[in-house]
Amino acid sequence: MTRATQNRRVRLGRSPLEITPLGVGCWAWGDRRFWRYGDDLGPRNVVDAFDASLKAGLDFYDTAEAYGAGKSEQFVGWLARQSGRQLVVATKYAPLAGRGGPDAIPKALARSLVRTGLSRIDLYQIHWPDRDEVPIGPTMSVLAELVASDRIRAVGVSNFSAAEMREAHAALARRGVPLASNQVHYSLLHRSPEVDGVLDTCRELGVTLLAYSPLEQGLLTGKYSVDSIPPGPRAATPSFAPANVAAAAPVIATLRAVAGAHGVEPAAVALAWCLTKPDVVPLAGAKTGAQVACNAQALAIELSDGEIASLDAASEAWRTRPALA
Repeated sequence: MTRATQNRRVRLGRSPLEITPLGVGCWAWGDRRFWRYGDDLGPRNVVDAFDASLKAGLDFYDTAEAYGAGKSEQFVGWLARQSGRQLVVATKYAPLAGRGGPDAIPKALARSLVRTGLSRIDLYQIHWPDRDEVPIGPTMSVLAELVASDRIRAVGVSNFSAAEMREAHAALARRGVPLASNQVHYSLLHRSPEVDGVLDTCRELGVTLLAYSPLEQGLLTGKYSVDSIPPGPRAATPSFAPANVAAAAPVIATLRAVAGAHGVEPAAVALAWCLTKPDVVPLAGAKTGAQVACNAQALAIELSDGEIASLDAASEAWRTRPALA
């Protein structure tokens, strides 16, 4: 049986950052194009979600300059400053083609600092690998310089393969800086990090795997079916293609059964499953306070060995199934 993770803290890799084992994904906070900010949610919802996060003791917030064209960074920074708490804020640099290579990173960080209103960023990540725009060695050298100048506290990557992560780790190590994290897609319906070497490499190198989309954009909440999918852009994503929704049904049925035994919602169990995996921190997105409260229940759940085995078995096919998104 796995013990509950409530009140426990974990370290991001071998960096100085310590966080709650469950992070808050902030993509929806201000993003109009995908999450329909301004239509389905507004500032009051974001504030409620943040307040609920604080109430639940969550202190790790992940955003990016690309989320809502910087609006998410503005929200996260303002809320963090208003909270009066010691929070850990992560953001990401988007290596868009032609942006200017590694030399453009300090300027982009400066803009992120202005948007957040913070004096430094706790975890600064490269949003995706692009060897033409941001060759790994020179990029890690720039990031190491930003650590040395105390503009960022730790370095992370996102969507890096095992080989790319090794290269980044080695380049940083030459400068005496640890690679703190690799943020990748990981959930009950996307278990490829278990077989493509990413999770094993994280554990070997002492790097934390930050799991984005641990609820598959809401599919693992149990709210949706082939006949009932979310409105807006999500409906056009692979996650909500009818064949994928149908294939996910056995996993969701197992989640419901386990959730019923614990008196929680399926989403909490999906996150609790992630929490049973060593060196994994799920980043759960939320648009409302109620969603945050549901997600935070994962920290208090103790899944039995049998429950973990049933969830593993129900989702076994998703270890090698092509990615949903």
